[in-house]
Amino acid sequence: MTKLSVNINKIATLRNARGGDLPNLLNVALDCERFGAEGITVHPRPDERHITYADVYDLHKKISTEFNIEGNPIEKFMKLVLDVIPAQATLVPDAPDAITSNAGWDTIKNKSFLQDTIAKLKDAGIRTSIFVDANPEMVFHAKETGADRVELYTESYATDYPINKEKAIAPFIRAAQAAQELGLGLNAGHDLNLENLEYFVNNIPGLVEVSIGHALISDALYYGLENTVMMYKRLTI
Repeated sequence: MTKLSVNINKIATLRNARGGDLPNLLNVALDCERFGAEGITVHPRPDERHITYADVYDLHKKISTEFNIEGNPIEKFMKLVLDVIPAQATLVPDAPDAITSNAGWDTIKNKSFLQDTIAKLKDAGIRTSIFVDANPEMVFHAKETGADRVELYTESYATDYPINKEKAIAPFIRAAQAAQELGLGLNAGHDLNLENLEYFVNNIPGLVEVSIGHALISDALYYGLENTVMMYKRLTI
């Protein structure tokens, strides 16, 4: 079974559009857990345009499932993560002005930086994951950084799935096989949804966790949050 971690960034975006505390981020996170999610993911940006740093501290006090904090490991992010000590830190090379994550790490060029960063996180007892493209070479060098897992960036799979799903998933199978051979845990995320998730889960060996936010929260507008979380969970079994 693959674990489902719900990314709640979009809930914070909706709240911030009007100010105040509606919808309440903590209540939504706890509801996602109650409805069957095995984890909660947040991705605070430096400008705090959706998830704020205060949100992360508040959520950490109440989350009972796995708490995953994603982000570019700049100094501010690292201080936050080392203060909170989540179950997992996922390192993502997103630019400060990026609307959403749009590329994985070049684990060759950034190996020394990632090794130093991951060492600090592991010293604090935090499981580490590196966001990478579906490229076995990047997976191989991710292993050399000391990371516990890699998270495959699945946008290209989601884009190409309606055209040719076998071709779309092929590079992800190769990357997943590389991760297995190296003893790396495997996560995945970005644009996975009700249409393409089941095929991905059924064909990717060793998939431990998927992190899904935008599509799941959008689907909840139509199906309701409880029903939506359960719909996604049924596709990960």
